[in-house]
Amino acid sequence: MARHKETPRQKLISMMYLVLTAMLALNVSREVINGYSAVNDSVLATIKNFVQVRKNTYTNFEKEYALNKAEVKPFLDKAKVAMHLSDGMRAYIANVRNELVAATERIPLDSAKHRTFQELKKKDNYTIPTNFLIGSLENGSAGKARELKQKIIAYRHSMINLISPKYRSQLKLGLETDGPYRDEAGKKQSWEFHYFFDIPLAADVTILNKLISEVNNAEVEVVNGLLNESIAEDFKYDRIEAKVLPKTNYLFTGDQYEAEVIVAAYDTSHSPSPSVYFMRGVDSLPVSRRDNAINVARQNGRLNLKIPASGVGLQKYAGFVSVPTNSGRVRNYHFSSEYYVAQPSLTVSATNMNVLYIGVSNPLSISVPGIPKDNIYPTISSGTLRLDRSKGEWVANVPIGCQQATVSVSAKINGTMRRIGTENFRVKKVPDPVSFIANKKDGFVNRDDLIEAGKIIAKMPNDFEFDYTFKIISFKMSMQRGFVMYHYESQSENLTDEMIQQIRKTNRGQIIIFEDIVARGPDGGSRTLSPLIVIIK
Repeated sequence: MARHKETPRQKLISMMYLVLTAMLALNVSREVINGYSAVNDSVLATIKNFVQVRKNTYTNFEKEYALNKAEVKPFLDKAKVAMHLSDGMRAYIANVRNELVAATERIPLDSAKHRTFQELKKKDNYTIPTNFLIGSLENGSAGKARELKQKIIAYRHSMINLISPKYRSQLKLGLETDGPYRDEAGKKQSWEFHYFFDIPLAADVTILNKLISEVNNAEVEVVNGLLNESIAEDFKYDRIEAKVLPKTNYLFTGDQYEAEVIVAAYDTSHSPSPSVYFMRGVDSLPVSRRDNAINVARQNGRLNLKIPASGVGLQKYAGFVSVPTNSGRVRNYHFSSEYYVAQPSLTVSATNMNVLYIGVSNPLSISVPGIPKDNIYPTISSGTLRLDRSKGEWVANVPIGCQQATVSVSAKINGTMRRIGTENFRVKKVPDPVSFIANKKDGFVNRDDLIEAGKIIAKMPNDFEFDYTFKIISFKMSMQRGFVMYHYESQSENLTDEMIQQIRKTNRGQIIIFEDIVARGPDGGSRTLSPLIVIIK
């Protein structure tokens, strides 16, 4: 255009071309900015999901501490240090992000703290963010990014040092700053330049939020490592707990309550030699009161409780099992239970347990010693009560809204109706089932086990003894790859082919969330179950 004089028409065409080129560049810029918005939303969703993951991690630690305070306390103290370090690191990164927004948007810091990504007016500005994060020196040492890098390095060093050297190789913390990092021409770059030089505000905010997400992951990784370290030398199997197996929870005066106390474990190759201590009439038995408790001796490799059924009504007892570990320490597993002693003139008890459930047929065993069943006439205060002659037991159905039901029994004795007595039952709603995949409801799982399981199943709680089955009818699987959170849906209990394909691509430490899990019961009603959060081993 500079070689000769242009006509007015040529000048107009040239001007329109420049305007069109600028508009095309603007559209590309908007598409890129919209892409950062989607990535940022995904990162924020991951941060939100980690709230429950962190909570579950510390809850598991507290449970282990409650069982073995002396042994677990040093590791729990380190976990609290990890929490403190991570809280500080999250707050620091958030403050850098807010200062960056305030400088770029030219608003007060307090306003920047509350401004959402969508409300940013200068998302495409890269000059101010580059000056703020990189500064005037070519090595980036004059900008905020250098300080951020040093903070990250110090944080990683402190977190790694919480774990014993023996177990550090198992950590996958992320937050790497060593590189190597290179530009498009292959020339080496510093971490600061690689992530923050000539980068628009939208990308900087997303990157800083991703760093917060990586701090969350590092915290959970270290705390889980400390928990595993605290129990690594105890037993050859994964879990051990005390179980009380009573022959019955309902007795007559003069009978004897009998129960077996076992140590349940998942590896039969190791058999500890426990000691059992218990005390009647208490809800719990601390180890400090062991000298006042009754010691149960082992007979033929078994531990059996035998308590005379004196008194009438609810009877409680509690105790603990002391188990020597492979490392020479003693771990104490507490238990508690209760049973009911009734007068021999009347027996009314739930066949499954001393509770009536809404929506199911509750079998009841009703008898009066010395009186034929045909001469016994029970009634229930709320709901219906009928005799199932094929099984020789009564069946109670209680309505919605009922909280307690009383079974009253009369009997025909010598041709005369006589009131024998009453029994009260608690009434509960059928509990929600618990979702499982690969026999896990949370925590670490092998990738191949997840794929082999192929579906989510719903199990009723262990203390719910009715034949009442829920079936999973839909769920959603969410997982993050890079800056993006992906969501996949299934309209059945089975993993879809796409879900299995994505699981095959996961790495150790990858978090997979199964949520919006819907289960349908025999009555046709649906319930939304708690999410399943698993971590690939």
